[in-house]
Amino acid sequence: MSRKAVGFLILFFFLISLTGCATGRKQKDLENQGLKNQISALEAQIQARDEEISDLQDTLAKATEEKTELTKVASKKKIIGEIKSRPSVKQVQIALQNAGYNPGSIDGRKGKQTRNAIKAFQKANNLKADGKVGKRTWVLLKEYLYKKIK
Repeated sequence: MSRKAVGFLILFFFLISLTGCATGRKQKDLENQGLKNQISALEAQIQARDEEISDLQDTLAKATEEKTELTKVASKKKIIGEIKSRPSVKQVQIALQNAGYNPGSIDGRKGKQTRNAIKAFQKANNLKADGKVGKRTWVLLKEYLYKKIK
C-alpha cells in the first residue's frame, strides 16, 4: 500500500504542477491586459499628435500662400504708387547716376549739380532742358532707377 500511496502522491503533485496555479495565470492575464491597455492609450496619443501636426502643416501652408499673395499685392501697389507719385530728389539723383549723369552726392537735396545733370539728361533725350523733373522726364528717367546702364 505504501507504494500505491507514494504513486498517488507523485501523480497528484505531477498533475498540480501541470495545471499550475490558477491565481498566477489570472495575474499574468491581468498584467498582459494592462499592458495592452497602455499600448492602446499611447497609440491614441500618437494619432492625436499626428493629426495636430497635420493641422499645423496645413495652417503653415495657408499662411505661406497668404504671405506670397500679400507680397505680390504690396509690390504691385509699390510700383503703381511709384508711377503715380512724384519722384523724390533722392530717386532722381540715383536714376541720374545710374544713367551716367553726375548729380553730385546722393543726399536728397536738389542742388546746382543735380539740376545740371537733369538738364544734360533732358538735352540728350530731346526734352525741354529746364532742370525740372516733369512727367516726360520722369517717364524716361525712372527706367534707370533700379538698373545701371552706363
